[in-house]
Amino acid sequence: MPLPHFLMLIVFVIVMAGVTIWAFAMSGMPIATLGLMVLIAAGVMRLMARVE
Repeated sequence: MPLPHFLMLIVFVIVMAGVTIWAFAMSGMPIATLGLMVLIAAGVMRLMARVE
């Protein structure tokens, strides 16, 4: 992957994370709820991806 594409990918991910946090904050729900949702989703993905 060429360096400019890689850097654009990193910028895209950072911008989309910011948009997600902003949209969640504008909905009136606490940011801690978003953190809990992300933590649960990461745990579920970890359990689904086990390769033991």
